[in-house]
Amino acid sequence: MLRLTVMSKRDYYDVLGVGKTASDDEIKKAFRKKAIEHHPDKAGGDEAKFKEINEAYEVLKDDRKRQRYDQFGHAGVGSSAASDGGNPYAGFGGGQNVNFDFGDLGLGDIFGSFFGGGQQRQQASRGRDVETSVDLSFDEGIFGKEHTLHINVDDTCEHCKGSTAEPGHDLKTCDTCKGSGQVTRITRTVFGDIQQATVCNECKGSGKIPEKACTVCHSKGTAKKNQKITLKIPAGIDDGATIRLREQGEAIARGPKGDLYVHIRVKPHKSFTREGDLILSEIKVSMVEAALGTEIDVTTVDGPIRMKIPAGTQSGTDFKLSGHGVPHMKGNGRGAHIVSIIVETPTKLSKRQQEILKEFQGTAHKRGFFS
Repeated sequence: MLRLTVMSKRDYYDVLGVGKTASDDEIKKAFRKKAIEHHPDKAGGDEAKFKEINEAYEVLKDDRKRQRYDQFGHAGVGSSAASDGGNPYAGFGGGQNVNFDFGDLGLGDIFGSFFGGGQQRQQASRGRDVETSVDLSFDEGIFGKEHTLHINVDDTCEHCKGSTAEPGHDLKTCDTCKGSGQVTRITRTVFGDIQQATVCNECKGSGKIPEKACTVCHSKGTAKKNQKITLKIPAGIDDGATIRLREQGEAIARGPKGDLYVHIRVKPHKSFTREGDLILSEIKVSMVEAALGTEIDVTTVDGPIRMKIPAGTQSGTDFKLSGHGVPHMKGNGRGAHIVSIIVETPTKLSKRQQEILKEFQGTAHKRGFFS
């Protein structure tokens, strides 16, 4: 049975070795010192600690993130599992970037084939990878959806099943290369005659050819086909993530298919922003409502939520609605929805309203309402 152990995160201030009242400059200096000390490229460096230091600094250097961290702890700044756009599909840790090789031929192969030595390039061992993209709304990125892909790619020939030979006929040794998959030719240059080994054009490097070519694909082993693929996009996927579908790319004769890479683009929301597994929004209240306290309806991805605003709430105060954020892709539960309160100051007051405020100001100072 596979057991998943969840490690609790260290306090970000402890990670950098500073106090909670540290200035921006002190935090920056502490980060630089720690980062140099634990950098993975340095002898004795520690990659895990370096990542932890970087994560702490990314939060504490940002005034808004630091404020939420001080108020709500790690839950106020989102989980690192969600903020990296994690991909649940095999072969993609992180999911944001895809690294491709520059083909099958390396530098050693180039010089080796030119001067007649080294291992020669053979027929590609797998089909070509294919890329496509899917556009999602903000809500679809939060809750996931089932999407149908339509791609036109080389698929295995249904007639010969990719063997390249007409059904009922076998493969035989290539007459041109005698089964080696390559042929040698002599090239005359100013340096003299150079022997060069190249891939056999007859068998494409496989060393085998069909006794009788497939009458449908003409020994190619593949044929263009419109494929319909149902893709389940997981809840919580972020903009820029990539999903890898193994062996859903182009086919090749007598070999496995390539992979299909689906790049996810999530459209922004008019009222919400996303930060890892957090959803952030702002709501405006009047000066009177903030002073006396009130209850308001807050729009979330789950619908309206009734939220209490305590008396004396200041502009910029954050409130956390737990469980109304982004679903965790690498675990259960959801992040929070952080609501920032913006207190509106009236710009047009009647004469009577001005008199009331002046009267209040005078009594407020006497009673110590303002510090």
